[in-house]
Amino acid sequence: MSDYLPEGFLIKSAENTASIATLSSLSEAQKNGKILEAPCLICDSKHNLIVELGCMRGIIPREEGALGISEGTTKDIALISRVNKPVCFVVKDFSADENGVTYAILSRRDAQKKCRENYLNKLTPGDIIPAKVTHLEQFGCFVDIGCGVPSLLPIDLISVSRISHPSDRFFVGQNIKAVVKAFDGDRICLSHKELLGTWEENASLFEQGETVTGIVRSVEEYGVFVELAPNLAGLAEPRNDVSVNQRASVYIKAIIPEKMKIKLIIVNASDTFFHDNEPRYFIDSGHISKWVYSSPLCPKRIETDFTAP
Repeated sequence: MSDYLPEGFLIKSAENTASIATLSSLSEAQKNGKILEAPCLICDSKHNLIVELGCMRGIIPREEGALGISEGTTKDIALISRVNKPVCFVVKDFSADENGVTYAILSRRDAQKKCRENYLNKLTPGDIIPAKVTHLEQFGCFVDIGCGVPSLLPIDLISVSRISHPSDRFFVGQNIKAVVKAFDGDRICLSHKELLGTWEENASLFEQGETVTGIVRSVEEYGVFVELAPNLAGLAEPRNDVSVNQRASVYIKAIIPEKMKIKLIIVNASDTFFHDNEPRYFIDSGHISKWVYSSPLCPKRIETDFTAP
């Protein structure tokens, strides 16, 4: 699996640095079919990627830039967006330009193909994998799950506590964990909330009578929902002077496991706060077969069954 991490994981490793340092080491990597990484400097007018190796220039021809480019199922923005970022590749050949200067011919597509065949196709629902955030949309978060292969993490599966935009949780370039939820043809569907703890695990971090900091997530006629943790929110009495995404100081009036409720009183709210996007994982490796969010004392059952078809 170590060869099939999201792009950027290998680039600074001693082994990768040594492999791109000389013609001899690149030739050895070609012989072994080794996946390497280097920074992409240019996407030229024909959408070939120009890569800076340690000893020479490398070129990833457009059709070798990503799985699906030749077939038209992947758009060229997947190539353009790699400029000034690490790209993975395997060495296919060497050639010389009109001045006799040697350059390497590389394939990112072949690296992604190896990743699919040897890693992604062997995953099963419930497997926890590393991922890197590549871009954020209103409906979800796109991540690299290995060698630049993309996957979508829908906004409603990011956390139990509802958010208005994925940027409330993540930032581009962030390394996160995700759990494989299902397969849709070649696409891998992901989830994230199962890694952020159950109701009981999160509630155990707080005590009745404490005053803590939370984030206002929803303002309703009957009350204000304040997020205490990504998988835990409480309800405060109605207020007209607070708004969504404000930071709030809240007094914990009661914790009620049998109803999975936390009653709060808002002390004050502010628009200025330190925004911490680093998730706290209760599970960050291995495999989950079934995840039960509900408190054992609550008759309502909220769960994810990764064994279900």
